Order: sequence, then structure tokens, then C-alpha cells
Amino acid sequence: MGGRVAQTADVIVVGGGPAGASTAHYLAQAGVDVLVLEKAEYPRDKICGDGLTPRAVAEVVRMGISTEGWATNHGLRTYGGGHCIEVPWPELASMPSYGLACPRTQLDEVLIQRAVASGARLEQGITVASAIRDERTGRVVGVLAHPTSDKSTELEYSARFVVDAGGVSARLATSIGREKDMKRPMGVAYRTYFRSPRANDTMMESHLELWEGEPGKSDLMPGYGWIFDVGGGIVNVGLGSLSSTAKPTGLDYRKMFKTWMNNVPAEWEFTPENQVGALRGAALPMAFNRKPHYKDGLLLVGDAGGMVSPFNGEGIAYALQSGRFAADAMGQAMARPTVTSQEAALKQYPKALSSELGGYYSMGRIFAALIERPEIMHLCVKYGLPRPTLMRLVMKLLSDCYDRTDGDWMDRLIAAVARAVPKA
Repeated sequence: MGGRVAQTADVIVVGGGPAGASTAHYLAQAGVDVLVLEKAEYPRDKICGDGLTPRAVAEVVRMGISTEGWATNHGLRTYGGGHCIEVPWPELASMPSYGLACPRTQLDEVLIQRAVASGARLEQGITVASAIRDERTGRVVGVLAHPTSDKSTELEYSARFVVDAGGVSARLATSIGREKDMKRPMGVAYRTYFRSPRANDTMMESHLELWEGEPGKSDLMPGYGWIFDVGGGIVNVGLGSLSSTAKPTGLDYRKMFKTWMNNVPAEWEFTPENQVGALRGAALPMAFNRKPHYKDGLLLVGDAGGMVSPFNGEGIAYALQSGRFAADAMGQAMARPTVTSQEAALKQYPKALSSELGGYYSMGRIFAALIERPEIMHLCVKYGLPRPTLMRLVMKLLSDCYDRTDGDWMDRLIAAVARAVPKA
């Protein structure tokens, strides 16, 4: 075992993805000494997540990041049940009426650079192994780590508060016993890239039915597919599935993807010769599947707290938003003179998450239970897609593109139901 190198900060953020970068950015802007520990070296890739819905775009804009040159999309085109419908992103007060796409190798680096420019400190190539807890109170007061390339050197970092932004694995939270809730939904997504004429398309495309052969004359595969431009003549192509629980699905996603690619039109040019990068997959932790989001000095943000939407697999918007909420709670806590008042401020973080997303995610859990079976999805698509007004309402719901206050009658309806259902 090598020697320990002790470092301190007001806040340690474990993980430099969107959730960690957002947390660090807002803390640093408030004058907090924040240190981000990232196990990899930038630029590094993450699975999926290249598409930014209007809700995610609003968070990126709020951080003051320039999106010039990013691929822009203006709505969602959906196929299913022999139908196709195009729904533009709605005009809302709370977010712009367009989406963006940016490869994660670029997006994550841009976000963390914004945090550093705001004053955050960043250490790359550091793997966090476990939490340091106060022997008397049990509070998390730091982390033990090591250089990713050298496990023999132990590093110790101490802080007033610690944030787990480590993604779906949430190793820090897991190390102190915060396990995922197996009864909450879990998604799986696989994606790759192709050079394709489809890169000229300004709509995000969703395929709600994936057939093993000719549509309507072969078996339906579980899951859904997507295609969208990410710039530079490249499209992100992937498929995912949704389960109402975290139990393994047993599906062969690589086989499913190959079958789908064998059935797409030849003019799309989704061929092995045009493929850019390997087909890679990841789990999507949904509907607050790991809680509590704050306890004993440790906050969970983004995927570590299960903040992926069960409706559409979107995670970036909520990663950025949760980082903002967490930073606000910690900033308020640091201004309080007593431990009791600090705890009161920190407990506002999970309350803010619940108020903003708890009802929406509860509806998502119901949705997941209904459509995880392909035959039910087929009936919904067959009879729902031909009805434009219904589909505009559904697309607002699925994409979380509705105003929480005011808005049109669709917004008010969704918001009212989200308030009425028990919080996730």
C-alpha cells in the first residue's frame, strides 16, 4: 500500500458527467471550493445520451454554454402500427422549441470545462473506492480513492459534503448501503453511429415497433428504436427496452439490433462499412430507483439517484437539473450557523426533486408497466398514432415538454395529473 495524500474541499463531487459538472458549476459560481474526481481522462465516451430534448437544452443554456455548431432538431417523427406522425417541439415558456444533439465525447468535456471555468477544481484519472465516515456520527466526510492506473497508491479526500455523480453504478452510494430498488423501472439501451444520408434530417425519429421481418407479417421484438443526426454526417442509431422492474430481461440486444438493421431501407446506408464505432450498451436507472437522495452528508445526483425518465430514457436533462438543485441546497447549508439548520437546508434537495419530478416519474412507472409487453404497445400505437391531437398530448408527456405552470390545456392536464398521483 502506498502513502496517503490528503486533500480537502468544501464539496467533493465523484464523477464528471453532466450531473457532476452541473453540480460543480453552480457550486463554484457561488464561491464554494468544489473538487471533481473523474476516473477517466477527457475526452471519454458514455453510452447513448447524445440527444438533448428541449428540457435538456434549457439546462445547457442556463449554464451559459455555447451550442453553436451542434446538430439541431425541430421535433419528433414517430413510426408504428403502419402509421407515421410528425410532432414539432412545442412552444413553451420554460424551454426552447428545439432539441440538440452532441456526441458525449464532446458534450461531457464541454460541460466539465464550463465547471472549471466557473472555478471548480478537476482531477482526472482518479477512481473513488469508498466513503470515509465519521466514526461517531456516521456522516460521510470524504472518500478514499486511488489513481485509476495505480491501485497501490491510496488517496484520501475530505469535505463537508460529498456528491455521488458516478452514474448507474453509484459505487459510492452502494458502498454505504444505498442499494437500488429492484421494483423500480430499468431500461437498457444500445447504440452505435453510421455515416448516412439520414444526417440531413432535422427531426428525431422514433420507431415504436421493431419487427423481426416484414411489418405486420412477422413477430414483434420488445423495445423501440431511434435515429437522429449528431452532426458531421453521422447519425446516432440505437434501440432500447423498458422493464417495470430492475430484473434482467434476458434479451439479446445485439441480435435485435442486427435484425433491425437487416430490415431498414437500403438508402439509409446503415451498413457495416458505414458504421462508426462499436455497438455498445448500458443500463438506464429510472424513476428514483436509488434513495434517499440526501442523508448523512452524501447527495445523489443524476443516474446515481435513478433520475432517468421511464417515458423516454432521457437522463441528461435531469442530471443537469439535479446538479443545480443539489448545489443550491449545499450553498444554502454552508451559510447556516448550526448543524441543525444545515441539515434543514440539505433536506430541501430531495424535496425539490420530489416536487419537480416525483409525480411525473410515478406516471412513468405506470406507463412502464403497461407498455413493456409488445402486444400492448402495438395496440396503443395502432389506435393512438392516427389521432393527431392525442399524439401531441402523448408526445408532450413522453418527452416532458410541458410547462409546470400556466401553459395550454395539455400542459395543465399533465401537470394536474402529476400533482395528483403519489410521488415516486
